[in-house]
Amino acid sequence: MRSLKFYIFLFVVIVALAGCKDTSKKVDTTISTAQTIIDSTKITEKEIINDEQEEAFELTEDNAIDFFFNYEKTLKSNKVKITTNLGSFTIELFENVPYHRANFIYLTEKGYFDYTQFHRVVKNFIIQGGNSDDEKTGKKRNDIGRYLLPPDTRKGHKHHRGTVSMPSSEMDNPHMLASPFEFFIVVTDPGSYHLDNEYTPFGRITEGMDVVDKINNVPVEKGDWPLQNIYIEKAEVLE
Repeated sequence: MRSLKFYIFLFVVIVALAGCKDTSKKVDTTISTAQTIIDSTKITEKEIINDEQEEAFELTEDNAIDFFFNYEKTLKSNKVKITTNLGSFTIELFENVPYHRANFIYLTEKGYFDYTQFHRVVKNFIIQGGNSDDEKTGKKRNDIGRYLLPPDTRKGHKHHRGTVSMPSSEMDNPHMLASPFEFFIVVTDPGSYHLDNEYTPFGRITEGMDVVDKINNVPVEKGDWPLQNIYIEKAEVLE
C-alpha cells in the first residue's frame, strides 16, 4: 500500500514539473517575438517619416537665406571639381560670401549640376553653365525650389580672369538678385572689371583653366549657344 501511494506521489510531481517547464518556454518566446515586432515597426515608421520630410523640403524666397546661413556653418570644404566632356577644372570657393558658397555646394551635393551644360559661350569674355534644354533640368530646379540670392559684391573680389561669378536672374529684377542655378567664369585677360559691383564673385579656378579656354573656343551659333553640346558630366565637392 505504501508503495502504491509512493508511486502515485512521484507521478504527480513529474507531471507538475513538466507542466512548469513548458509554460516557461511559451512565455519567453511570446515576449521575445512581441518585442521584435514592436521595435521593427518603430524603426520603419521613423524611416518613412524622415524620407517624407526630406522629399517635402523645398527652398523658397522665405526660407533660403536662413537655410544657407545654417548650412554654411556645417561645411568643411571649399573646393568643387567640375568634369565636362572636354576635361575638368577645380573651383576654390571664397569663404566670405557665405550664401553663394553654401548654395553652390548644396546644389553640387544634390547632383543638380550633373548633366547640365555650358549653354552660353561668349568669345574672350565668359562661359556660362548650369542650364540645359533638357526637361530633367527643369524638373530638378522645381524639386529643389524657387528662390533668388541677394548680391554680395563688396567683399573685395574682382572679376579677374578665372573668377567664378553668379549671373543675375532674367526675371523682373531691379535689385540684381542672383540666379542660384547658374554660374559664369571670366575668360578675359586680365579680367572683365566692368562686372564688379553688379555680380557676385564667389570663387576662382585653381586648376584646369586650359579646359575653360577650350570651352570658350568652341564654335557657337546665334545666341552664344555652342554648336557642340558641352555637358557637365559630374560636379563633386572635394574633401
